[in-house]
Amino acid sequence: MTEMGTMKILRHVLVTAAVCFSTAMYAQQFKQWAQTPPMGWNSWDCYGPTVVESEVKANADYMAEHLKDYGWEYIVVDIRWYVSNDKAGGYNQKDAQYNLDEWGRYQPAVNRFPSAADGTGFRHLADYVHSKGLKFGIHLMRGLPILAAKQKLPVKGTDGITCDQICNNDSACVWLYDNYKVDCTKRGAQEYYNSCFEMYADWGVDFVKIDDLSKPYHTGEIEMIRKAIDRTGRPIVLSLSPGETHISKAEHVRRHANMWRTVDDFWDNWDMLQYQFKVCAKWAPYIAPGTWPDADMLPLGRISIRGERGDERWTKFTRDEQYTLMTLWSIFKSPLMFGGDLTYNDEFTNSLLTNREVLHMHHYSVNNRELSNDDNRIVWTADDPDTGGKYVAMFYPVSKEYADTRTALFRSGTISYVTPGYSCNVDVTLPKKARQLVLVVTDGGDGYNYDHADWVNPTIHLKDGQTIDLTTLDYTKGEAGWGHINKNANIFDKPLRIAGKQYEKGIATHANSVIVYDLPEGAVRFTALAGIDDEGIAGGAKSSMEFMVFDHDATQDEQDINPATFKLDLTQLGIPAKQKCRITNLWTGQDMGTYHGSKFTQTIAPHACALFKVTPVTNR
Repeated sequence: MTEMGTMKILRHVLVTAAVCFSTAMYAQQFKQWAQTPPMGWNSWDCYGPTVVESEVKANADYMAEHLKDYGWEYIVVDIRWYVSNDKAGGYNQKDAQYNLDEWGRYQPAVNRFPSAADGTGFRHLADYVHSKGLKFGIHLMRGLPILAAKQKLPVKGTDGITCDQICNNDSACVWLYDNYKVDCTKRGAQEYYNSCFEMYADWGVDFVKIDDLSKPYHTGEIEMIRKAIDRTGRPIVLSLSPGETHISKAEHVRRHANMWRTVDDFWDNWDMLQYQFKVCAKWAPYIAPGTWPDADMLPLGRISIRGERGDERWTKFTRDEQYTLMTLWSIFKSPLMFGGDLTYNDEFTNSLLTNREVLHMHHYSVNNRELSNDDNRIVWTADDPDTGGKYVAMFYPVSKEYADTRTALFRSGTISYVTPGYSCNVDVTLPKKARQLVLVVTDGGDGYNYDHADWVNPTIHLKDGQTIDLTTLDYTKGEAGWGHINKNANIFDKPLRIAGKQYEKGIATHANSVIVYDLPEGAVRFTALAGIDDEGIAGGAKSSMEFMVFDHDATQDEQDINPATFKLDLTQLGIPAKQKCRITNLWTGQDMGTYHGSKFTQTIAPHACALFKVTPVTNR
């Protein structure tokens, strides 16, 4: 062997050893990068896949001026920043104009991010965010671009391996068909992820949210991503999405990620918020510095400006519900990613984000857990290691059933992902005096995620034998738990499909839902096929719901639910019976007085909460 050859081999060995040492070192350090739960802004809730550079900068400017001093620091560009022609209200999957480099890696769309025109990707935008004293993040999809595979682009860092050789369509994302799976068993697969994260590190990325990793759980790609991040030597916080991450993967995800989703996409829907109590209680034992169960974003303020779920609006949550949301997320120590456009924030919204006492609990409390759950009276607690005090949150997330089922003309029972055909036939004889037809869909009892419902071929039968296609009539009232009510297409504007079969006629909605029609003269019967749209069970989602038919609007008003009285014995918190404690309301700052050995009593309205600091009083 020549001297030059020997030196080349030696250089390769030294570089490899250095990389291995660096990787091992950072593998032990990544949990230090998010010692407290990350807090920031994400573009998804307000701009979907269409956010542009000026909007990102405007939110960074606002955070730097108004929120940075309270611990808010991340500015995250969410999904599909690499598509030039994406649209709001539904992904443009058929004619997407992708932007790739010569190595098959996505690049920012220059028409949306002009500073990327010189080929430096997000470097200039990241520099701008950093100049504000903030950190910059991006959203990614698991895998590599289908276009890169079709064009057989080379994998950087390999000797002639191309993108088509390291991927396959097995387990590719079923709801956004941009990418193929990167197969961890293929030579060159790790190198592809290495090259991507080398590029992100060069851009100055501090945070990555990677979608389609948690449900189903993709062990191989998660481990490749972890290795690629560690290899860069840059402290890039890793967020896995979406949920629900299965609890059986808890230890693995804690070894590889800084945060991970515990639910699917969360929006301003009370039923979704109510479901979070169950999920948070389950994941509380896994809270730890550097590794955070993630209850998803905060759909607060002005959202869906060009979003994916519903029209432009201020959050649908009432003020009581917003307090409940912020209190649960804070005592659960979930990462806090604000979803509204910050520049529109009002005084009340900002008050939720800038309460130093609540944020101190969020950052530094320990032993966070559900203390009790009795008849919808839920109590959480946590310890303050600095003072020896306790935090106590009282919640009353009670709700009436969405509809009074006692008067239903038809009930399907639970239709779920295990129901043969995912559907049932509806055949209802209408009462002689019926003046309305009311179609109701409710949750099947396991949360509201992916409860996409279709009323296929809905038909009103008249006594003279004629029929009326219900899709030709306008409803007088229509409410859906998520998104829009659609005619002759599913809620994503795609063809109606149930169990693989496509239908031309139907009404699509999302639980909980009520649709009211005025009946034409002579209506005697209603028929339809009621089922779960294939979009709802895509990717293994455990959809479940119940379909009901009424001759009147049977949805129920919750205003007549009485408040609940909470009686908390301070000894339940581990406080000795004779220890005097001062109790402070953290949201209002009100001094509630001094207590010892007795029960602390509070009255909480439905959907509301209260958050207290219990501080031992030193006897002098």
